[in-house]
Amino acid sequence: MPNIMPHVCRHTYCSNMARAGMNPKTLQYLMGHSDISITMNTYTHLGLDDAKDEMIRLKELEEARRELEKTTEKPKPATQNMFRAV
Repeated sequence: MPNIMPHVCRHTYCSNMARAGMNPKTLQYLMGHSDISITMNTYTHLGLDDAKDEMIRLKELEEARRELEKTTEKPKPATQNMFRAV
């Protein structure tokens, strides 16, 4: 079994919370860091797979937005032939 120190758990926690989408300033507060760069550059370990997953998530959000725009009924502009003189 590898020799893992408890401090490694802080790095794991920080990385997992960042991966889950926690607000960076909230994470900084919870970690007790005075500077956001310590939280984001020292304790958060994200890689290429995380960037790829984020890009996929953004693409899916954009597709969902487009689909919602298709289904949302937009008011039709009034035209002259819609009104009839009585």
